[in-house]
Amino acid sequence: MKCWHLSDQTLTDLIVMRKRTNASASAHGDGVSNPKSYQEDSKQQASQFPSSKKIFIICLIFRMINSLFVQTYFNPDEHWQALEVAHRITFGYGHLTWEWTKGIRSYLHPMLFAVLYKVLFILHLDTPLFMIKAPRLLQSMLSSFGDLYLFKLSHALYGDHVAQWALFAQLTNWFMFYCITRTLSNSLETVLTVVSLYYWPCLRVNPSHGQPVSRTWALVTAALACAVRPTSAIIWVYVGLMELFVSRDRLKFIFLQVLPIGSIVLGLTFLLDRLIYGSWVLVPLNFLKFNFLSSGGDYYGTHPWHWYFTQGFTVMIFTFLPFMVVGIIQSKHWKLSGLILWVIGLYSILGHKEFRFVLPVLPIALSFSGYSLAMLSPLYSSNKKIKKSTSTCSKASWKMQAAVVFLVATNIPMAIYMSMVHQRGTEDVMNYLAKEAHQGNVKSILFLTPCHATPYYSTLHQNVPMRFLDCSPSEVKGNLDESDRFLMDPVAFISEFAKNWSQPSHIILFNNEEKHLKHFLSSHSFEERKRFFHAHFKVDRDLQSSVVVYVLK
Repeated sequence: MKCWHLSDQTLTDLIVMRKRTNASASAHGDGVSNPKSYQEDSKQQASQFPSSKKIFIICLIFRMINSLFVQTYFNPDEHWQALEVAHRITFGYGHLTWEWTKGIRSYLHPMLFAVLYKVLFILHLDTPLFMIKAPRLLQSMLSSFGDLYLFKLSHALYGDHVAQWALFAQLTNWFMFYCITRTLSNSLETVLTVVSLYYWPCLRVNPSHGQPVSRTWALVTAALACAVRPTSAIIWVYVGLMELFVSRDRLKFIFLQVLPIGSIVLGLTFLLDRLIYGSWVLVPLNFLKFNFLSSGGDYYGTHPWHWYFTQGFTVMIFTFLPFMVVGIIQSKHWKLSGLILWVIGLYSILGHKEFRFVLPVLPIALSFSGYSLAMLSPLYSSNKKIKKSTSTCSKASWKMQAAVVFLVATNIPMAIYMSMVHQRGTEDVMNYLAKEAHQGNVKSILFLTPCHATPYYSTLHQNVPMRFLDCSPSEVKGNLDESDRFLMDPVAFISEFAKNWSQPSHIILFNNEEKHLKHFLSSHSFEERKRFFHAHFKVDRDLQSSVVVYVLK
């Protein structure tokens, strides 16, 4: 990185500006959000600074390419709670999991992809390639708004230079690359969260300066986030109480903004669910009862209370962690850092934990990382004596280069490996079956894998009979589901199962179970047709190194 050579007068001006900025921040007591001197400096540099339109185009191109890199399987909800439901809405067939019979999911999120599928159908583009790629491309467009608004939020709070480094952190973080373009409701929730945070007045030190604030837009996007995922209310309880505390017009905030906007957005969501469910379903209430009051989520596994602190969120932010910590301390923006702690702390109380649950606060953490990176810049290293400015500039430039190389070298390989290599077999096998089914070579399929281990009709896009091992929660505690019983004794399970089956044309299974079932498969006239690499190491169960396709002779 080229070090800037500043004249004594220019350097003196920067030192004065720096001191004025710090003095203003100290006076406000919560970071350097929009100090007057900082705003004046920002206006002077406006002609040299990229516009929001240019930033959005950069983010859009990046995320679209990002979505094409994502070729692996991460979480079943990406397919089974979004695309599978959307496929059923549009084409009339697709599997609905038990959550939809219990009414704990809203149709709002799947409707986005249902509209996309309808457009593809009208244009006669519902081919295997488009059915596979189009949903993630749509999500990449939505994700680019999240990137843009993180940039805008960082710019409003800390200025131009920090905003650029916050965007750098957002685009290079491995988990954001790996997850944000997937069709998870958490991905859309994250985008809506960042957009909403940008508009909240309580997060600005001086809302009268700099970028606009709007409680109306803040509440609309927050309400949409809650409609998509009711657990998003955890975030907005914190922000809402903070806004209520600092607001001078509290009655207006509650009765003329929160209640009307919340009622309209959630009311429209209730109407949509009433239309598709066929009866009145209060999804937030059912969701709350299952996940919080009855601990229903624990059925899918539990983790110790400290998991997010010691493993989950730590893995997500990865090598940006020390930069985040330093950024929190340097910026002194305790409101946003408190939000991160609040969200992770409350989710830690729940037994069932997943990486994606805390995804909405990852961009905030990366913004703090961007702050500390900006402080390493030669521009911000002018707090030394003027006569030492050259050595200070060189030292700062070296630190900046080392930090960038370190972050890129650790995050990019991780992002590529996780997005293109690890657990790709279950995606590849369905892509293969979709092409075979499109050509009329598939009559029926039996999946002898852990339940929801692959995509389903939303990828196959052919209405042929398919069967997978069920894992719906049992009403009787301790009862083993089909998936567990199969994994415990594959031979006994399939021998009993085959007594009443309609013999499928294709059987899909992992290599672990294949070694137990080779005799059964050959004796029932099945032969290996295709094998797909899946993973180098295990995740939840034994190592599933490959996925195998057996075809009826």
